[in-house]
Amino acid sequence: MARSIAFREALREAMNEEMRRDDRVFLMGEEVAEYNGAYKVSQGMLDEFGPKRVIDTPISELGFTGVAVGAAQSGLRPIVEYMTWNFAVLALDQIFTMRPVLDWARYKTPVRGLFMCSNGTHPGNGLTGASGANAAKEIIHELR
Repeated sequence: MARSIAFREALREAMNEEMRRDDRVFLMGEEVAEYNGAYKVSQGMLDEFGPKRVIDTPISELGFTGVAVGAAQSGLRPIVEYMTWNFAVLALDQIFTMRPVLDWARYKTPVRGLFMCSNGTHPGNGLTGASGANAAKEIIHELR
């Protein structure tokens, strides 16, 4: 029988499964550790994996995305969580320009990472995101 769970719980289960399976996988983003994630996607992960694998970042999307790209070049498997899609726009140069260039021009192997954002509702806060048009829509972009 199929079970029904919230999308954030499915994301958490998938991240936990990968982090248990592979020590190279780590999570970074604003409020993902101490606060358990802005949308509670990373709830409990700091307790299980510790501060070296669940990392709170400063408010600097371009900077921590660059760190993730560099970590991926070194063979690590970063998961980057952005609070909202409109914040991730600040890091698009790293995601869509630098990662592919470094991927094939220098390393000749895939530079892999997961960059995920949400755009939707948050209990008590109403609509969030740049437009609020797609309330409750989760956006995930996996680099393959």
